[in-house]
Amino acid sequence: MVNQQSNKKFVVAGLLLGILMSAMDNTIVATAIGTIVAELGDFEKFIWVTSAYMIASVASMLIFGKLSDMYGRKKFYITGLALFILGSVLCGMAETMTQLSLYRAIQGVGGGALMPIAFTIIFDIFPVEQRGKMTGLFGAVFGMSSVFGPLLGAYLTDYLDWRWIFYVNLPLGLLSLFFIIRFYFESLEHRKQKIDYLGAVLLVASLVSLMFALEFGGKEYAWGSALILSLLAGFAVLFVLFIQAERRAADPIVSLAHFKKRLFLSSQAIAFFYGSVFILATMYIPIYIQGVFGGSATNAGLILMPMMIGVVVGSQTGGRTVIRSSYRKVMMFSGVIFLIGVYLLSTMDAGTSRMLVTLYMVLAGIGVGFSFPVLSMASVHKLNARQRGSANSQNAFFRLIGMTLGITIFGTIQNNLLSDRLKDALPQFGQFQKSVDSRALLQPEVRKQIPPEVLDKLTDILANSIADTFGYSLICVFFALLFIVFMGQARVKESDESMSKGKVSEG
Repeated sequence: MVNQQSNKKFVVAGLLLGILMSAMDNTIVATAIGTIVAELGDFEKFIWVTSAYMIASVASMLIFGKLSDMYGRKKFYITGLALFILGSVLCGMAETMTQLSLYRAIQGVGGGALMPIAFTIIFDIFPVEQRGKMTGLFGAVFGMSSVFGPLLGAYLTDYLDWRWIFYVNLPLGLLSLFFIIRFYFESLEHRKQKIDYLGAVLLVASLVSLMFALEFGGKEYAWGSALILSLLAGFAVLFVLFIQAERRAADPIVSLAHFKKRLFLSSQAIAFFYGSVFILATMYIPIYIQGVFGGSATNAGLILMPMMIGVVVGSQTGGRTVIRSSYRKVMMFSGVIFLIGVYLLSTMDAGTSRMLVTLYMVLAGIGVGFSFPVLSMASVHKLNARQRGSANSQNAFFRLIGMTLGITIFGTIQNNLLSDRLKDALPQFGQFQKSVDSRALLQPEVRKQIPPEVLDKLTDILANSIADTFGYSLICVFFALLFIVFMGQARVKESDESMSKGKVSEG
């Protein structure tokens, strides 16, 4: 016989494995993309390897969250996990870039279910006083995936084969599947509901239009091109139709009534703005450090280690603290720390010491870390078990959309700053002008071709362009602080009458 507490541990282990796989997936693939293109060819299609996963994940996230409320967490977590494992195996067997992109989309559909449903299961099986600690643990795993993804991807690609970056999901996924099937049981009764097919179709169509526009705008096509403008217009029209459909639906995919509650609305907005700045830090701090201090891009994950340690500390501390205080007080502390960290990052230049940069990263990481457990708990505050899956998926959705928009907008700002300053300061650069961008300056073979005095100037320009981009991102942090103030005085209650009847096996 295995007692209830032990079974909870197995359930948590299964959920953590699922979150680790899905959160790590894009970072692990990004490390190996050069090798994949070299073997499969079709360079012009490589963007789809990442885009297909992200688009499918975003489109499926809200739908899986709602379905888990309607028909149970277990069956849809298992469905998502099975699709993710299947997609991983197929990706490892891909012979063309087109096949790989299609299989990545299958992975993405499954990945869209894992994180929001995992967080919701935690709310179902743990009492209020333990949820903060558990969601803090899950947030820490999500943050650490940004470190381990690039490291594992580099190792598997260099010493085994790029296909193992997908095959490695098989043992992890099967173990997660075993734990959930064997140890997690629901007793929640599900009433028969009408599925909002129209809302689902409009939601997917609008999100796909938006994601296509963000993925291709400024890269494959100019922002003012007919295709990008048509995609943005399509998103706007379809999204308006989706809102109208949700107002009429008996059981909408997204409950608009939730957004009338200021705590819920604030939590989604904060997740959006935090996500937009957090992704900027994860993308451009490695570029700054490698560009200024040198080093191999293979070790990019190690560069982010201090920030991810901050995320872990903040996530664990936030999860424990929110039980004893209001959501707003905890998030205000988070927001102030985050603001200080991002502001300090905006002051960096080529002469900033590595120790100071590390301190700035830790502060930013602590600020972000608090948000994972606190915003998840605030999103489901006073919601019953039939509403938590949808609410949790919306919080994950807004964070992901914030990350997508953040890297698009701030990436464009940084590239424009770098390009304009290169043109102004280095008209003599000539033969290198076309090849220089943020990432090219990190390549040893490119740097060796540049005279030392020119390289010093380039390093200074690169550092300042990244620091100034962090300066612009402070706008998002200020908006997050405004919504934190708007959260009100709501607190986590020691008893929760709307606690679900979800449970784990006692033997």
